[in-house]
Amino acid sequence: MIVDLLRVEIADEEGVFAVRRAGRRVAGAVGLDPQDQVRVATALSEIGRDLFAHAGRVLVAFLLDQGTRPGLLVELSLRPRPGADRFAPGTAAAARLVDRVEQEDGDDRLLVRIRKDLPATTAPASEAALAGLRAQLERLAPVSVLDELRTQNADLVQALEEVRSQREELRALNAELEETNRGVMALYNELSEELEKTNRGVVALYAELEEKSDQLREAGEAKNRFWATVSHELRTPVNGIIGLARLLLDPAADPLTEEQRHQITLISDTSDTLVALVNELLDMAKAERGKLEPHPAPVRVPALLARLRELLAPMAEEAALTLTVDDRLAPPVLVTDEVMLTRILRNLLANALTFTAEGEVRLTVGAAAAHVEFTVADTGVGIAPQDQERVFEEFYQVPGNRRGGTGLGLPYARKLARLLGGELRLESTPGQGTTVTLRLPPHRSLRELALGHVLIVDGEEAARRILRGLVQDAAARVSEASDAASASAAVASAPPDLVLLDARLCGTGDVPPLDGLPDGTAVVLLTSIDTANVPGARPERADAELGKDRLGPEMLADAVRRARARRAREREDADDR
Repeated sequence: MIVDLLRVEIADEEGVFAVRRAGRRVAGAVGLDPQDQVRVATALSEIGRDLFAHAGRVLVAFLLDQGTRPGLLVELSLRPRPGADRFAPGTAAAARLVDRVEQEDGDDRLLVRIRKDLPATTAPASEAALAGLRAQLERLAPVSVLDELRTQNADLVQALEEVRSQREELRALNAELEETNRGVMALYNELSEELEKTNRGVVALYAELEEKSDQLREAGEAKNRFWATVSHELRTPVNGIIGLARLLLDPAADPLTEEQRHQITLISDTSDTLVALVNELLDMAKAERGKLEPHPAPVRVPALLARLRELLAPMAEEAALTLTVDDRLAPPVLVTDEVMLTRILRNLLANALTFTAEGEVRLTVGAAAAHVEFTVADTGVGIAPQDQERVFEEFYQVPGNRRGGTGLGLPYARKLARLLGGELRLESTPGQGTTVTLRLPPHRSLRELALGHVLIVDGEEAARRILRGLVQDAAARVSEASDAASASAAVASAPPDLVLLDARLCGTGDVPPLDGLPDGTAVVLLTSIDTANVPGARPERADAELGKDRLGPEMLADAVRRARARRAREREDADDR
């Protein structure tokens, strides 16, 4: 809503001063601060002088806009003299003083409108307030030129004083800022020096850590060399003792008394135990150097368990314990390293028999979807919670244990379990017994692996025929390729789920048919040599390796399982990145 407050006419020079004075009074009456009052008055003075010089008579209307954004409006209208040139008043100065300056140029009339916004907190004026405001403005007394000039001078002095005050504040602020800058520079220099010292310390620490790492590596290598040397040195006299004991126990030798035979038997048994310990030391040294490699092959699990029961039955009888081997749920075949698996189970059973005073030691074997479990449970003394993880440290023995041992059995068993792709877990309750569980990957036949499209890549027709005979009943589709080029074409036309690749095709100079494979395609490399000893013989894309001399349904199924597991890990790592 627009409210008319006051109308003034400029008809002479004094009229310009009157409009200036009226603009200041109106600005103050509607709620503008003194500085804005001076700005409105000055803008009216500049525009009013130009318009009066052009037309000789200017009508000025002061209006109050009480809309959404309240403001003071001043409209200056005039009718140019007949024959006068078109005129554009100088509004540049006024535009810097108020919020808006607009000009409407008609055929016979010129209108200039200026606007100064009121504070946002200004409330709309009531009718009574507006009436009082109009009455107050109508009583404005005429002012002389000298009086208005005196008022302008007072405004100028006040403005200059404000400028001087602001200059002093700015000078003080600059001084304070300069002092702050000096403090910041001092702090920066101090921090730089401290950071430089810290960096030197970090560099020195890294150097020390590297030196310690070298020392630890040398100590580890020295320990391994010591184990290997001592083991070899012990093996010779121990083998001599075993040989002499067997000669003495030979029925063809001179007769022995019962006590002599018993003592020599104890010597022989103790020597066998010492040889087993020496072999474990050698294996531990190889494992530390990464030289201990499993040699998987089909293992008949029931036969292995029967041999373990027969081997450890005398030890159980001597300790007056019941040794039970429950193989009712055992899988008939498991593809793993039979020697390593036997050593793990023998260690676990021997530990259980050693640390059980009375009751039973039970070995239970079962198969699940994700693993095969060998569980050794005893009714022995048990292990305290704080020692249940430490028993897997080399040479560690539970405090208070008086039953001997070297502290190598469980660490050795865990290392072998990990080499076989499994894990070893221990649960124990003091006074009730201990349960150790060995979990190994299960064996699945080729048919159980649900093979999709299998691509056989081999340069020999006889080899391709053997491989086709192994997988054709288990695969949904079988394709063959005799060289890298035809294999690449086969991959491009129908991407396979599994590739059986002859390693010789990777070293012929041809492009291996591996680059275009989907990420989910598993690759089994079939070799006639040990690729670990031939640099570049095994491509990075190969997921598993199988010697052709060990090719068979069980071993091929195990290689496919390992290849798929590696593919799955590669995809998970890619997703994490």
